[in-house]
Amino acid sequence: MRELTYVARHTVEWREAPDPELRSDQEAIVAPVAATSCDVDSAILAGHATRRQPHIKHSVDPPFALGHECVARVVETGDAVTTVTPGDLVVVPWSVNCGTCDHCRAGLTAHCTAVPHMAMYGAPIGGSWGGLFSDLVRVPWADAMLVPLPADLDPVAMASASDNWSLSWRLVAPHLKNRPGARVLVVARGSIGLYVCDIARALGASEVLYVDPDPAHREIARGYGAATAETLEPVRHGFDIAVEATGRVDQLALAVRSLAPEGVCESAGNHFRPGELPLLDMYLTGVTLRIARDNVRDHIPDALDLARSGAVDPARVVSHVLDWEQLPNALPEKHLKPVFVRADG
Repeated sequence: MRELTYVARHTVEWREAPDPELRSDQEAIVAPVAATSCDVDSAILAGHATRRQPHIKHSVDPPFALGHECVARVVETGDAVTTVTPGDLVVVPWSVNCGTCDHCRAGLTAHCTAVPHMAMYGAPIGGSWGGLFSDLVRVPWADAMLVPLPADLDPVAMASASDNWSLSWRLVAPHLKNRPGARVLVVARGSIGLYVCDIARALGASEVLYVDPDPAHREIARGYGAATAETLEPVRHGFDIAVEATGRVDQLALAVRSLAPEGVCESAGNHFRPGELPLLDMYLTGVTLRIARDNVRDHIPDALDLARSGAVDPARVVSHVLDWEQLPNALPEKHLKPVFVRADG
């Protein structure tokens, strides 16, 4: 089989690898049919994740298989697998998890203790698990990890359910449940912020402001009913919930400075560069700040349910639908949310 392999800055290529085989009766082999790039893949392709900087502990060196968002078709299952069968379309979570350790049972699937810390597809940080831009992928705990894709959902629109779509649900949905009609600020550069705009409006936010220098992104956000701005000065006590997805500490500082008393800020940016936060302002306002990878497996079903409701339209964020064979040439190009589709999928 082939793996799309990150080999150098802005450079990926197909490389041959052995076909994965089942190693236990709990495993499955899947074939991605609609795969997309996560916002962090852009940072990897730009070389940020591999730069040797004192504050980055988990830098990784190429070559490695890339990709961690896809809908896949089940090819083979072990005898103990009960939730999926060959031929099923499934969402493959980005993080590898067993489903039975204490962390997994508590919903902390990104911190599974049955595998090395940060075990994931698309980057060899917690071991080498391959990438979801591969012809075939081994899933070590199929029942725990794989989520069947409902028949009424489009695999292209939901290719990001592995990470960004479900993450975006988690960034705002629980907070809006606790704060009905909240005012939401979104400071972003890519798909996560746009998904958040869609979800926040659908779940009753009274106001959504999307801040992004890209005019095409702002146009999509306006289609979701958000107000937009190219840049923004801090708005004192302006928002109840803020979401930052830029990876820039100065933009995170802008978000937290704009929160109302006891406001909540969720940071989904990958902060490869250091910076300073306005800690005294945050203290005086009573800000809650969470900077985290998502425990995505626990949130995929709720995120898919919202997609099925018809109240949201994640397909608007898909910028290009491209053939699987175009991956080496097209992936390094700057697209918002390209989805690569296998002709035989």
